[in-house]
Amino acid sequence: MGGKKLKSTSKYIYQTLFLNGENSDIRICALGQEWNLHKVYLCQAGYFSSMFSGSWKESNMMVIQLEIPDQNIDTEGETRTYTVLSAGSKLKPEALCVCVALQVVFGSLYRDDVLIKPSRVVSILAAACMLQLTVCGFYAAANMYGLDSVTKKCLEWLLNNLMTHQNVELMKELGVEIIDQLIQSSDLFVMQVEMDVYTALKKWMFLQLNPSWDGPIKQLLVDADTWLCKRRSELGEDEPFLCTEQGLPFTPVFRHIRLQYIINDLASARILERDNIISPDWLSRIYKQQWFAMLRTEHDNDIGPQEANKEEFEQNSMRCGRKLNKDGDYCWRWTGFNYGFDLLVTYTNRFIMFKRNTLSQPCSGSVSLQPRRHLAFSRRLLSFPLYICCNFLYTSPSPERRADESESSSHSKS
Repeated sequence: MGGKKLKSTSKYIYQTLFLNGENSDIRICALGQEWNLHKVYLCQAGYFSSMFSGSWKESNMMVIQLEIPDQNIDTEGETRTYTVLSAGSKLKPEALCVCVALQVVFGSLYRDDVLIKPSRVVSILAAACMLQLTVCGFYAAANMYGLDSVTKKCLEWLLNNLMTHQNVELMKELGVEIIDQLIQSSDLFVMQVEMDVYTALKKWMFLQLNPSWDGPIKQLLVDADTWLCKRRSELGEDEPFLCTEQGLPFTPVFRHIRLQYIINDLASARILERDNIISPDWLSRIYKQQWFAMLRTEHDNDIGPQEANKEEFEQNSMRCGRKLNKDGDYCWRWTGFNYGFDLLVTYTNRFIMFKRNTLSQPCSGSVSLQPRRHLAFSRRLLSFPLYICCNFLYTSPSPERRADESESSSHSKS
């Protein structure tokens, strides 16, 4: 029998929907070019999935103008020829100067396999990381081939997304080496406070030890806590988990948690005691640091950091963050014992304001009522939806803290 042979589904989708843009419901513009695409395919990329969710104006726009801050994503070097549908329903070849990196990355959402020329690896991986397609495989490949710029982009993506877009498969893929770099960084986007870093690490460790676990992300913490409880009750082990043979490989990572901002909250401190993951020796040093910091604040007139020391700030600052799903008015506090700072954060009309409320309202975490204090802080913003990331340093690093940090560093290296 005669007849026209149909293309495979993947090839048909790629040709009809991606190259020809049939039934497109979104137009993407970047670097002077346009792509007629489809939201259902774009949502495979974390960048667009976040953009189209929530109540941001971009979620209902038919045309999106992408800003491309990375110079590795450009139109230089190639002119490609594609077959496009012209008037009269005839296929006609046309030479188009395109951004090959974006063309390949967008096209990968519509097909199963992608072939990449070695000369285009950096630009394509940069585009894929920007759109949040994948990261662990890119990171490993970049390390293998010495692509430092790609490695950096992968780390930047993970710092911004590890906690804001928690994913079971991603946690399974992340090894000790890369998670160690993320947890110690002051640029880690923390949701909401440092206790959530500890919680994320607990879930990650559980998945590393139980890689066959399969379930929704909402169930992960429950099962991790159940697993820890079973270990304590059935095995009768009083020894902290990180001191056991099974837990020892995870010790360097947990050492990077900023425990001084976890024990400042009673409920969080009780969870640390209950889980028995961290050695009591670690916690004793942190409690001592915090006690002396409080005494210095009250009796030695420590009014906070007076010089901007970048290294000390990055190592000691409190990391906290907030997600705003849609535009509007918001008001919140990052709670905990903060040496007399009860910072009220307000977001309204696209302005972010910080106000110290200690003198005007009761504050359970208040100690110092000095009218003037020094505070070091930094702030970053990520969009789609809006993420507010802040770092605060309330007290001057003490000699005791510096000594403990030096000791902790030597433990991590050994």
